[in-house]
Amino acid sequence: MGISMNPKAARLFPGVAILVIPLLVSGLLRAQVAGAPASNGQAPSLGDLGFPTDQTKGSAQDQARLDRRSHMLKIHQKLGLITLAPLIATLVASNGAKPPHVNASGVMVAGGTTSSRDLHAGLGIATAGMYFTTAYFAIRAPKISGTKTRGPIIVHKILACIHGPGMILTPILGEMAYQQINSGQKVHGIASAHGAVAAVTAIAYGAAMLSVSIKF
Repeated sequence: MGISMNPKAARLFPGVAILVIPLLVSGLLRAQVAGAPASNGQAPSLGDLGFPTDQTKGSAQDQARLDRRSHMLKIHQKLGLITLAPLIATLVASNGAKPPHVNASGVMVAGGTTSSRDLHAGLGIATAGMYFTTAYFAIRAPKISGTKTRGPIIVHKILACIHGPGMILTPILGEMAYQQINSGQKVHGIASAHGAVAAVTAIAYGAAMLSVSIKF
């Protein structure tokens, strides 16, 4: 039995997912921090130990920013790994979303079914939602002045400049191709670049994941 998706729901879901998922996860993050158990000990304060108040206040604020940045980047990393699952599933499902075409031997090859294209579109929407949620935690993580960017992080950021725009363009081009196929047209114009843009985006994303997994 094929899996079908209401076209209107498919078009509305990306915006809802991109807006709601980050808010839900960030809300859970704040709740987790707020619910942390307080220490019952009566340890002496830094002021009691002779440190000036202005210095200890600044140090405490800096440490809090550092802790929050570290926590958010860890979430970013975990969500990045989770996003690989729908991304790979979308690539696999793309085989059933191809339109009818003529192969190299000149033989007409039947394309995928509407339900297969709906499945591919649904997985693509889920991937985009997870991707932008992942990016949210990296973008919103507090910046620490004076932090030196290491080699792997430089590569990671360069690759983000490739897969970031690619993740925006891919679903847009996919929607254009989807409409053309459902109208009985051959995929044409800029929509025909959907597959190539998706491939480059996936490769850049995978390389970005590897860049922070390999120490150099």
